[in-house]
Amino acid sequence: MSWLTSILSAIVFYIGTSVLVILMLPVCLSARIAPLAGRLWGRFASFVAWISGISFRLEGNVPKGKQVIYAVKHQSAWETMVLFWVLYDPIIVMKQELMRIPFIGWVFKRTGSIGVDRSAGMAALKKLKRDALIAVETGRPLLIFPQGTRVLPRTEAPYQIGVYALYSATGLPVVPVALNSGSFWPRKGIRKYPGCITLEFLPEIAPGLQRAAFMATLEEQIEQATARLEKGDSTQKD
Repeated sequence: MSWLTSILSAIVFYIGTSVLVILMLPVCLSARIAPLAGRLWGRFASFVAWISGISFRLEGNVPKGKQVIYAVKHQSAWETMVLFWVLYDPIIVMKQELMRIPFIGWVFKRTGSIGVDRSAGMAALKKLKRDALIAVETGRPLLIFPQGTRVLPRTEAPYQIGVYALYSATGLPVVPVALNSGSFWPRKGIRKYPGCITLEFLPEIAPGLQRAAFMATLEEQIEQATARLEKGDSTQKD
C-alpha cells in the first residue's frame, strides 16, 4: 500500500506544485505578500505527506513574536517546504542553485530567501553576512540548515561555518531544531513511509559565544536529539 500512496502523492505533488507556482506568480510581484506563496506551498506539502500517511508534531518551545535564527537538521525535502508555513515566513538560507530553477526560483527570491554560492568560499560568507544584516531589518526569523545539505538518517556530516556567520553577524539567538523526517520522506526516490515526523525545538543558544564553543554546542544539541528521535523510529518499525 505504501508504494501506491507514494506514487499517488508524487503525482499530486508535482502537478499541484506546478499549478500552484503558476497561480502564485502574480502574488510574487509584491515582495510584501510574496511569502503567502511559501505558506501555501508548505500547507500543500503537508497535505501531500498526509496522502502517504505522514503527520507531524512539534515538541519543545517554539519562539513566538521573537526574531531568532532556526538551525534545522536537514534530512528531507519535507522541512524545506513545511517549515515556511509552520514558522510563518522565515527567511531561508539555501544553495544558490535552487534559486535558478525556472519559476520556483523566482518565488524563492521574492520571498526573501538568501542564496549561497557554495563554490565561492570566503566571498560567499561575506555576502551571507551582508544579506543577513538586510534580512534582520525585516523582523522575520531566519532559517538555515547548518550541514548545508540533506543528510541520511544515522549518517554523519560536518556542520558548516555559515550558521556561525549568521549568528555572529546578526547577534540573534539560535534555536537548534532536530527532526526525523528522513525516516518517512526519504532524500531519494518517491517512496514514503507512514508515520509521524517530530520537530523538536531545543533550548536556544544565546548570542556571544566564540566560534568553537558555538559550533560544538549546536552540533551536540542537534545530533543528540536527532539520534533519540531516530532510535524511536527504529523501535516502532522493528
